[in-house]
Amino acid sequence: MRKHVFGVLSITMVIISIVFFLLTRGPNVNIQLGISVFTGLSIIGIILAIASKRIWYIIIGSVLNGFVLYFVILLIFAYGISEN
Repeated sequence: MRKHVFGVLSITMVIISIVFFLLTRGPNVNIQLGISVFTGLSIIGIILAIASKRIWYIIIGSVLNGFVLYFVILLIFAYGISEN
């Protein structure tokens, strides 16, 4: 398999995360489901970025998927605050 396919798939994971967020937003959203989906997609995206072995895809894929992980951390804080 060509190496650039992994890089494109890494960026695709970010796009899937954005689409999932837009489809599941609202007051009655299941935060635990969002946390697990975003975490899984972003970890897979980072692994695919590293597997591409092209510096462009490694940088772009890691940064974009890192932003998704940062969003997951904010969701975890929001979930912890809302339990009280």
